[in-house]
Amino acid sequence: MKAFYSDTFVLPLPENHRFPMAKYRLLRERILAEGIIAPEDLIVPPAATDEQILRAHDADYLERVVGGDLTAHEIRRIGFPWSPEMVERSRRSSGATIMAGRTALEEGIAVNLAGGTHHACRDHGEGYCVFNDSAIAARALQAEGRVRRVVILDLDMHQGNGTAQILQGDPTVFTFSIHGAKNFPFHKERSDLDIELPDGTGDAVYLELAEEGVRRAIAMSGADIAIYLAGADPYHGDRLGRMALSMAGLAERDRLVLGLCREAGLPVAIAMAGGYAKNVDDIVTIHTQTVRLAAGQALAF
Repeated sequence: MKAFYSDTFVLPLPENHRFPMAKYRLLRERILAEGIIAPEDLIVPPAATDEQILRAHDADYLERVVGGDLTAHEIRRIGFPWSPEMVERSRRSSGATIMAGRTALEEGIAVNLAGGTHHACRDHGEGYCVFNDSAIAARALQAEGRVRRVVILDLDMHQGNGTAQILQGDPTVFTFSIHGAKNFPFHKERSDLDIELPDGTGDAVYLELAEEGVRRAIAMSGADIAIYLAGADPYHGDRLGRMALSMAGLAERDRLVLGLCREAGLPVAIAMAGGYAKNVDDIVTIHTQTVRLAAGQALAF
């Protein structure tokens, strides 16, 4: 199985910044050390082009991001200080999801070791998200004539509000989000299918509702490919997730999603999405088990 990673994913941040940026480097190191991904299958993605980004974002927003002309309020809303490195990181992350989609269509499954920037809206970024990689990738695969319909399966613990906003009214891209009802963003957009969960939801209830939602989304979408946001933040040790899933429960979630996609004959492009556990090794372990399960499923395609 191929995975996409760039050193630009690790954005230099001020000391004591709350975002666990090291998780990307540590994930790369872990999957290579454990032999989950062969070195030759770990590929540096190209940066998403202006043309690709503009299928999901306004030209004025893109111009101000690239030119460093965001207001102080807009920068605070994103949560990262502006820099050329931030712009490059955001382009590469979107490019990685595009590449994961192209590869999945040829080989059945592929992984972006970052991505899942689902809070980025058409005209602004927020929640550590600048460009919306899932929306950009869906539109790129359509524009290239590779697919007609896409389903986005968002199992991060925060609603994919940006994805819903960008793709609202587009019948060719189906958006599904299962998330905390009281969690960020506090103003939710309307996905094609939303499932809201109370704080403290554990393995059994979560898995039952996730299965129901994923089955419905796949059936309703008529999709040619799935983009799966495999967030680590439903974990009980996450600082921002407010859920109570175990690591075993998250592994079962991945088996469930990947199994239902395989059952439907859907190629899958995976993005890592959120993860904010107090112990960064817990985040890396959760993401590693996602990559391991995906690599195992790659053999079945």
